[in-house]
Amino acid sequence: QVHLVESGGGSVQTGGSLRLSCEVSTKTYWPNCMGWFRQAPGSPGEKREGVAVIFTGNGLTYYADSVKGRFTISRDVPENTVYLQMNSLKPEDTAMYYCAVARRCGYWSRGDMDYWGKGTLVNISS
Repeated sequence: QVHLVESGGGSVQTGGSLRLSCEVSTKTYWPNCMGWFRQAPGSPGEKREGVAVIFTGNGLTYYADSVKGRFTISRDVPENTVYLQMNSLKPEDTAMYYCAVARRCGYWSRGDMDYWGKGTLVNISS
């Protein structure tokens, strides 16, 4: 059974920073990509937005336009952990942030991932 353990959410003011972490609970599942998605509060019917993804083999990263230059995704391959450093946070970054991993990553931007975390809440006040 694969579980994703997320941490690092919280409340900060506009312009602040937060660092999210997500660890894959088992060392028998090694994803080829690890990513972060988010869903704004009060929008349960809307699709989760792909924020950033990193390919574990070569470190290649992709970011949503809304976070480029402010967020940085990184990974620790031996620890099977992915991080999201979020700087210059804005109120519109307020959302539940979900970690997700996959072995086949061709459709990561559509949210087609193997496993998902339960989410960690990020709240940015103005």
